[in-house]
Amino acid sequence: MRNQFSTKIKRIVIKIGSSIISSKTGKLDKVRIKQLSNQIAAIYGTGTEIIIVSSGAIACGMSEIGLTCRPDKLSCLQAAAAVGQNILMQAYIAIFKKKQLRCAQVLLTWDDFQIRSRYLNAKNTINSLIENRIIPIVNENDVVSTDEIKFGDNDRLSALVASLIDADLLILLSDVDGLYKGKHSQKEVISLVENIDGDIEKLAKDTNKRNISKGGMISKLDAAGIAIHSKIPCVIANGKTKNVILEILSGKTIGTLFTPKTSKMLAKKRWIAFGVKPTGKIVIDSGAKDALLKRNKSLLCPGIIGVDGKFHSGDIVAIVDENGKEIAKGRAGFSNEELCKIKGSRVAKEAVHRNNLAITYRGR
Repeated sequence: MRNQFSTKIKRIVIKIGSSIISSKTGKLDKVRIKQLSNQIAAIYGTGTEIIIVSSGAIACGMSEIGLTCRPDKLSCLQAAAAVGQNILMQAYIAIFKKKQLRCAQVLLTWDDFQIRSRYLNAKNTINSLIENRIIPIVNENDVVSTDEIKFGDNDRLSALVASLIDADLLILLSDVDGLYKGKHSQKEVISLVENIDGDIEKLAKDTNKRNISKGGMISKLDAAGIAIHSKIPCVIANGKTKNVILEILSGKTIGTLFTPKTSKMLAKKRWIAFGVKPTGKIVIDSGAKDALLKRNKSLLCPGIIGVDGKFHSGDIVAIVDENGKEIAKGRAGFSNEELCKIKGSRVAKEAVHRNNLAITYRGR
C-alpha cells in the first residue's frame, strides 16, 4: 500500500489514451470506455470532481474513413479527427446519461494556453462546467490544429489542464504499467519517482510508429514534470487494469507515482514555464546559469553569449546553457536585435527579470 496522497483528493484530471479505448482495427472499444466511465461515475458520486482528457478521436475517425494506419498527411489527420470527435463524444454522452450524469466537450489548442486572456477564459469555462455538475471532456482541437497533433497522445495537454484548474491529482492511463527499469524479462515498474532527473529521463523511450496513436513515455515524463512543479501528484498506470482508477485512489501500489515538489510554482510562472511556446532562445554562460539556478537572480546581459530566433520585447523565450540544455523560460526585456547588440556587455541590464522567469532545468 502507498501512503495516502499528501492532500485530500477533491479534483482529478484523468487522461485516457487512444491505445486504451481503441481496438487494433481503430474502432472505439465501447466496453473499455464503459468500464472506465463506470469507475469515474462511482468516484464522482462521492463528491470528487472529475475532468477527463480523452484521446481517441483520430483513431475513431480512421476506422470510419477506412484507414488502417495513422496517416502522416496533416489534412488526413484533421479529416479523421473531424469524423471521430463526434463518435467519441456520443459514446461518452450515452454512457454517462445512464448514470444520470452530464458531460460536455471542451476543445483546446496551443493558442488557448499561449494567449494569456484565452488561458484564463479556458480556466473559467472548465470551472463553470464543474460548478454546474457537468463533466468536462477535453481534447485537442485537432481539426484546426497543426502543431497540436504532434503533442503526443494528449499527455502534455492533460498536465496543462491539471495545472490550469489546480487539480489535486493527475492520472495518465496508457497501455503500459508505468515507468520501467531494466530490460526484457528483467524489467520492472518503478513504483515511486521523487525527482525527474537525467537518470529517470534515460529510462523513457519514445513510441515507435504505431497504427493509431502517437506519444510515449517521454511525453508522459514531460506531463509528470509539469504536474509535480504545479504541486500535483501524477500516476502513470495501465488503463486496462481492472478498476485501475479506484485502485489508485484506494492507495494501492498501481503504476508509477510521481510525487510533487514541496513548493508550488506561482500560476504566472507555471504559465511561462509550460503554457507558452518560446519564440526564440538566449544562450548563457556558466556564471549566469549558476546565478539563475542557485541564487534566484535575474538574467543580466553580461552572461549572454548567444541569441537565436526572432522575438520582441515581452515575448517568451527559452534560456539555454552552452550545451543547449534548457535552464529556464522567461519574458524577454529586449528584442533579439537589441540583445545581439548588448549581449556580453559590462552593462548589467536585465534581459529577463526574475519575476518573469521560470526555472525548467532538470539536473543530470
